Amino acid sequence: MLMIPITAFVTLVIILVIANLSSGEKKIEHKIERLYTSDDPQFLRSMGLLLGPPVVSGNRFEMLLNGEHIFPSMLEGIRSASKTITFETFIYWSGGIGEQIARALADKAREGVAVHVLLDWVGSSKMDKRYLNMLRDAGAEVIQYHKPHWTGLGRMNDRTHRKLLVIDGHIGFTGGVGIAPEWTGHAQDEKHWRDTHFRVAGPVVGHMQAVFMDNWVKATGNVLHGPDYFPEVEGVGDGLAHMFSSSPSGGSDDMQLMYLMAITAATRSIHLASAYFVPDKLTINAIVEAAKRGVKVQIITPGKRIDTHTVREASRACWGDLLRAGVEMFEYQPTMFHCKLLVVDEYLVSVGSTNFDNRSFKLNDEANLNIYDHDFAKQQTATFADDIRQSHQVTLDAWLRRPFREKLIEKFASLLDTQL
Repeated sequence: MLMIPITAFVTLVIILVIANLSSGEKKIEHKIERLYTSDDPQFLRSMGLLLGPPVVSGNRFEMLLNGEHIFPSMLEGIRSASKTITFETFIYWSGGIGEQIARALADKAREGVAVHVLLDWVGSSKMDKRYLNMLRDAGAEVIQYHKPHWTGLGRMNDRTHRKLLVIDGHIGFTGGVGIAPEWTGHAQDEKHWRDTHFRVAGPVVGHMQAVFMDNWVKATGNVLHGPDYFPEVEGVGDGLAHMFSSSPSGGSDDMQLMYLMAITAATRSIHLASAYFVPDKLTINAIVEAAKRGVKVQIITPGKRIDTHTVREASRACWGDLLRAGVEMFEYQPTMFHCKLLVVDEYLVSVGSTNFDNRSFKLNDEANLNIYDHDFAKQQTATFADDIRQSHQVTLDAWLRRPFREKLIEKFASLLDTQL
């Protein structure tokens, strides 16, 4: 008599596992045909029309290098708010910076500013519950995204990895930073990570706000709109940009499509900084083809100081074809390298939450800001060169001569690449 309930239970578990391990959408299976270069007007047109909102002008961008510059700028932005603050993040842990940001948000809520905070339930699991109480007691609206509930068990593997802070609909922040002690300081030791975030002003901030609203509506059913959230924003610079997003429920392949289109259009150079670099075969082939047509490709990933060693091992397992094609692979040495940046032909700069792996491409909710600006791109490649100086280059010969045990571990780790 017990066999039927046990069988039903096992069947339910299998169904839930399958539901959580797949995006449910048809994935990109064919290479992107090279029809234009990055300096062709068609490149900008295709990127804007295929990836979501059209490219808009009138924007200004500021790079914030490491926590010592990132967090003061974010706190200044929060304290300057007069009407609305919308904030979405994956990692929010305990520690001094977490308390500072929670207090700053709570202070603004008490002043009457509408404060909306969307935290991923998994990413905020280490968060001191005092911060949640502090925010809610002050009148801020705080939601934990995809908190476990029997009605949503098939969505447990769908996490919001987006990192967005929007002030009054006029100023936006995005990049790689999480709210935790690891991101404070200036990457001065292995306990303080290397990362970059960006402060944005101009019409593209409206795109950033719309991406926040995408998950806010999913999580709450409430649509925040009107001039307090989407004010008319005049141009403050001459930068071209657009913000777009991806999620399993609405275009899970958009991020990979963007990377494939950018890599395929590259003519001179590709600079990729990736905290978690585990590309699939299609993406590897696109990078290899770029290198074979003469594009200089440089990729920086974390070295041995990484928070998830399985990712590093799975990453190194797939470097063979890249190294044989002449791609230059570097491992950052001083500390965990958490940057997420793509620069193509010193023109396109793509920044945001997206890692170069299947979890970001297929499973997570992600958001990237694409900037089309030669001067800003050159600034990013200069910073990239600084990071290379603190990195170790892995040659094809060294990769081939790595110990057998290391190769075996990498082989097993690569079997998990759909979840990394």
